[in-house]
Amino acid sequence: MQSCKLWMITLIILLIVTKMAVAQSPIPTTLEGPFEPATRLFDPSLRRGSNDLPMDHPRLKKNVTLNFPEQIALAISSPTSMWVSWVTGDAQIGKNVTPLDPSKVGSEVRYGKESGKYESVKKGVSVVYSQLYPFEGLLNYTSGIVHHVRIDGLKPGTKYYYKCGDSSIPAMSEEHAFETLPMPSQSTYPHRIAVVGDLGLTSNTSTTIDHLIQNDPSMILMVGDLTYANQYRTTGGKGASCFSCAFPDAPIRETYQPRWDGWGRFMEPLTSRVPMVVIEGNHEIEPQVSGITFKSYLTRFAVPSEESGSKSNFYYSFDAGGVHFIMLGAYVDYNATGAQYGWLKDDLHQLDRTVTPWLVAAWHPPWYNSYSSHYQEFECMRQEMEALLYQYGVDIVFSGHVHAYERMNRVYNYTLDRCGPVYITVGDGGNIEQVDVDFADDPGKCPSAGDNTPEFGGVCHLNFSSGPAKGSFCWNKQPEWSAFRESSFGHGILEVVNSTYALWTWHRNQDTYKEDSHGDQIYIVRQPELCSPSVKPSVSPSVSSLSAALHSLVLSLSLPLLGMFSLLSSSK
Repeated sequence: MQSCKLWMITLIILLIVTKMAVAQSPIPTTLEGPFEPATRLFDPSLRRGSNDLPMDHPRLKKNVTLNFPEQIALAISSPTSMWVSWVTGDAQIGKNVTPLDPSKVGSEVRYGKESGKYESVKKGVSVVYSQLYPFEGLLNYTSGIVHHVRIDGLKPGTKYYYKCGDSSIPAMSEEHAFETLPMPSQSTYPHRIAVVGDLGLTSNTSTTIDHLIQNDPSMILMVGDLTYANQYRTTGGKGASCFSCAFPDAPIRETYQPRWDGWGRFMEPLTSRVPMVVIEGNHEIEPQVSGITFKSYLTRFAVPSEESGSKSNFYYSFDAGGVHFIMLGAYVDYNATGAQYGWLKDDLHQLDRTVTPWLVAAWHPPWYNSYSSHYQEFECMRQEMEALLYQYGVDIVFSGHVHAYERMNRVYNYTLDRCGPVYITVGDGGNIEQVDVDFADDPGKCPSAGDNTPEFGGVCHLNFSSGPAKGSFCWNKQPEWSAFRESSFGHGILEVVNSTYALWTWHRNQDTYKEDSHGDQIYIVRQPELCSPSVKPSVSPSVSSLSAALHSLVLSLSLPLLGMFSLLSSSK
């Protein structure tokens, strides 16, 4: 009885406050789902892609001399520590290259809470790497010196000023600043989390990053396929949207490594002040001599693998306020008997959802995808890992790989499930391979079972065993688990408001200069009382339905006000 009175009082208050708010179209919530599948077709007035920026473009050119730092980037370590990375010296490319001596230049970060006053100093490590091709006509590459320093003892949610370099030369950078993330807590969250994938270095990439910067994120989630350096021959020249089509006689999937240096310079104005976490995609594989792979990715980026108990930079986790992020590797062993699966199980088991209520996962290739491109490509990974993630109540999954946007209804094992994650594909960062426009449910566009072979792992393509597509490899209409899809370039912003709801907004590149415009927006609502591992099996259907209905009613009444607050605090 007391509980009912409390509900009534809450509803009355919310009704009064809502009527006082400015009238506006309410932002939908996942509580209203599952939604009828919707598609916004590709705008034919737009180009499907653009060429890469040349290496002499002002945003890609080297602008420092000798051993001064460039390509400065921050990466999350923990709420009280931060990775600072940069490059010094000149990379070399040619038939005969001699690696630089990394011990010749120090790795040092000076930092403090006041501009110009650096009370603390930390030193780190420096490395070089080479990309070698023992084939006639191909050139070799050796990098500049890559520096990584982990600064610790920081205060959460605090602004710090820093310089990096080697003060003994002296060769220190200009001053930069960053803000640490909040401590894990159900009441504190990062301001805005930018999510982007398959970025590249095209004119579209420039629009994506410029738009992302306008949205003022406090951290960046990069879901793989960064530079597309492997769309080039080692001799440089012009990149191709299809490597095998343009260079059918290439003896190996070679790369033009200076594109990595150009990408680091292009990103520095953002990554020198906003921490970025990355996970590998297929374009980071970059095979070379002796079967060596992923050399650029493993050398250039610092990730919190050791901090999260992982022994690999291909998978790791970290906390950002009340959100626990899990970054998984699709191009290393993901089988249930492997090291990654064992680490993931331990990481999930240690979670305290009263401290980090939100659980967000990310990896490069999507499990749920209704586009023809990469359709069911990583079905093997889904079959190995999906049950474990569902068991522990993952809330949101971000992926890239498909060069378009798609948001799913809550789903588990291809079945609509109110406790399944919201899967979102954001592989539309702007790369040279162009936007994907074909859907697997379009007439004549269903891939054959032999198509979409993954670059790692087995092939587990399957026909659906139940539902409207039973017995078929593809649906004949947009699948029920696909809520919304559109072929456009862009990026996403996740704003976690509290322990139960977060605002997800997908920003299209063509809307960059439009006020309050976006391609997709929804409140993602958690229902821990229904979907936590401890109560999921035993909840009474009637109680669940009543609780969900009440929750939905309360939110529907309050969302206009929440939406107004969101608009006031958000930029484009």
